[in-house]
Amino acid sequence: MSSCRIIRHSYQPPAAWDTELRALRQGMLNLPFTFEDYVLDQERRELTLRGQVVAIGPQVFDLLLLFVNNPDRVVSKDELLKAVWGGRVVSESTITSHINAVRKAIGDTGEEQRLVRTVARKGYRFVGRINGDLTGEARQPDIDERPTVTAQQIPSPTLVLPEKPSITVLPFQNLSGDPEQEYFADGVVEDIIAALSRIRWLFVIARNSSFTYKGRAVDAQGIGQELGVRYVLEGSVRKCGNKVRITGQLIDATSGTHIWAERFEGTLDDIFELQDQITESVVGAIAPQLERAEIERAKRKPTESLDAYDYYLRGMAKLHSGSREAIEQALPMFYKAIELDAEFSSAYGMAAWCHFWRKINGWMIDRPAEVAEGIRLARLAVALGRDDAVALTRGGHALSHLTGEIDSGIALLDRARLLNPNLAPAWFLGGILRALHGETDAAIEHLNHAVRLSPLDPEMFRMQVGMALAHFFAGHFDTAADWAEKALGNLPSLLAAAALVAASHALGGRMDKAKWAMQRLRELDPSLRLCTLKDWLPIQRPEDFTRFVDGLRLAGLPE
Repeated sequence: MSSCRIIRHSYQPPAAWDTELRALRQGMLNLPFTFEDYVLDQERRELTLRGQVVAIGPQVFDLLLLFVNNPDRVVSKDELLKAVWGGRVVSESTITSHINAVRKAIGDTGEEQRLVRTVARKGYRFVGRINGDLTGEARQPDIDERPTVTAQQIPSPTLVLPEKPSITVLPFQNLSGDPEQEYFADGVVEDIIAALSRIRWLFVIARNSSFTYKGRAVDAQGIGQELGVRYVLEGSVRKCGNKVRITGQLIDATSGTHIWAERFEGTLDDIFELQDQITESVVGAIAPQLERAEIERAKRKPTESLDAYDYYLRGMAKLHSGSREAIEQALPMFYKAIELDAEFSSAYGMAAWCHFWRKINGWMIDRPAEVAEGIRLARLAVALGRDDAVALTRGGHALSHLTGEIDSGIALLDRARLLNPNLAPAWFLGGILRALHGETDAAIEHLNHAVRLSPLDPEMFRMQVGMALAHFFAGHFDTAADWAEKALGNLPSLLAAAALVAASHALGGRMDKAKWAMQRLRELDPSLRLCTLKDWLPIQRPEDFTRFVDGLRLAGLPE
């Protein structure tokens, strides 16, 4: 196979030409800038796309003008403040919203960064090609003006890593020698790319770019530099008789270290079902691994260099553990993320979820005020994050518990699952809501699916208490007690699990265990009473609530 390197760079005239052109602009008239199909006319303060005026605010215009006046150079935030806001200090979210407005005006996005690229903790760089002559018309040098440039003379660009986690999925190697399996392997990779692309916090290289490496010997670190990504997922497919084995491994391209590796096997009886199962398993396995890797990376950063996403990640690390101390540390981090980015919907959702978690475990100090704040945050999360599965999941679940509107919460989490079918929390938190709604069979199905998606999830105790709740309302008291005990084993301060252990043992006739469990429950929350259960858990069916009250009364919970 040829080892020729594919060069995907268009010809770039010498930098001196750009310098001369800028000098002519500054020395004569403020001539228009042209890039792609856009014309930025600084005399008329007008941006046009193929002759049609693009609506753009004055500060957004000034910001775009600053970028095109400094092509391919990192413009610092201090320069932005001086040029656009006259040196006034403005919030990080104001700068971010103006950058987003610039990108929108020129057909760019924060994910694509085709023209305006974010340079982490440094500023922004306009990477579009500025063309023009003294009439303001776009031109390319004539053929005889162009110096001869060989592939070896064209430097390989080092792309700046996006602010959020970034990944490319390479074509899987076909090790079976069967050309028919090539299509199967490609289909699996395409499905994995599509599934990962639904995760809003993840920057995913498009299929057409990653497939340029098909059939080539690859080096993960080199690919990471070429594509500007931190993580590379690679794998192989091998067929033996009617069985197919797929292996996958996730690599940190910045260091070359392996983060995760796994093997998946199945039969070819239903090749499309097998393809779906493998996609689901791979995405469900690597998404938590990516989050853990990013959390560890954020922890290593000095506090003075943290941005909104770093604070969010640090808050997530605390939230996963679920303890009172951890939640008290997580909540300020989510508030800080919101302060730095006023439209960070997932951060609103997580902050709301912290308030819910304080309520469910009896940790609130000023309950009415904290519940109201949790509701405020949850409503902002679902309003700002209509297309953000994480925001809808956490915000919707918190809203259900804090307002008692379980039906609305289920609808929000169902939307989250449509947006990202591989998001385990959407399945297990949705399962818990269905259990509270009385849909025990559906709840158990959702919770089992969540475990399958994320078998090593740091929040496994939430899945376990959800299973306990569903089995309790289904009348399976022995099974409910077993699941609740598992949840308590993972998180001893989990109040709902302690209550389910006591009620399940009592209704199952094991009074010694029920009394012991009640003692543990009273230690966790001495203020809990039968008369306050209605305000504690939003149990929807009267018969389910009566069963819960009866079990706790038998176990010894005071009126």
